[in-house]
Amino acid sequence: MLNLDRLRGFTIPAAEDMCDPRSAILYALGVGAGLGAIDEQHLVFERDLAVLPTMALVLGTPGFWPMAGELGWDWPRILHGEQSLRLLRPLELGQLVHGRIEIGDVADKGPGKPALVRAKRTLMTPTDLVIAEMEETWVLRGAGGFGGPRDLPGQMATAMPDEPAHVLLDLPTAINQALLYRLTGDRNPLHSDAGTAALAGFDRPVLHGLATMGLVSRALVHLCCGGQAALLTGMSGRFTAPVWPGETVRTEIWRDGDDILFRASVPDRSVVVMDGGRACVAGF
Repeated sequence: MLNLDRLRGFTIPAAEDMCDPRSAILYALGVGAGLGAIDEQHLVFERDLAVLPTMALVLGTPGFWPMAGELGWDWPRILHGEQSLRLLRPLELGQLVHGRIEIGDVADKGPGKPALVRAKRTLMTPTDLVIAEMEETWVLRGAGGFGGPRDLPGQMATAMPDEPAHVLLDLPTAINQALLYRLTGDRNPLHSDAGTAALAGFDRPVLHGLATMGLVSRALVHLCCGGQAALLTGMSGRFTAPVWPGETVRTEIWRDGDDILFRASVPDRSVVVMDGGRACVAGF
């Protein structure tokens, strides 16, 4: 059961990072850039290098903070439920950034059921100009029953259209994709160690949810931004199933008035892995 007093008394360490060419290329490779048939040289080669907007998700963070012993969480069984990203200004190469994470709302699905914990993260310049704002929701399986509200405020699902997607793109992942992505900062052994994966109920290590989100961002950049990464200024969605490294992920996109909606799936298993997606593109 979630110990609310312990959670409220916990401070997530602040962190600082440099958005340099090496880390930008490593991040792009970690989310599969260069594996697909689309031209992504601008993401993996120093000349005219562009930074994927979703790199903000791995900058200014101490890593997988739910593993902290002070929380006492059964961290191998924690799932990443939802993630949002809003960029107020583009990431710049050579930029020093720092981030802070604050625990937000919690929800209690009942005894024996999950507890939900929402955290808010802000990424800033050294002069405290806000670069990006992010929210993440963690699903603590079996930690309910502490007496909190049943739902998180403002938690509303985005319904996907009934019609076929207007555009779609299949992008592969590599067998070692999770091993590569973890070098961007998330060292949760769920993604690299079979024993930890078994404790979580999986028969092998799974790809990070944020790696899937980064892959989807590449599809959005290609299909909605004309390949210009900086035009993607926000995205959000729910993680609904894991991706096994080596699988191909299909991103389906709908344009609904001023909205860009998306869903990601693994066609070979007919499984939706990211749902309720919404993206923001500058000028759209």
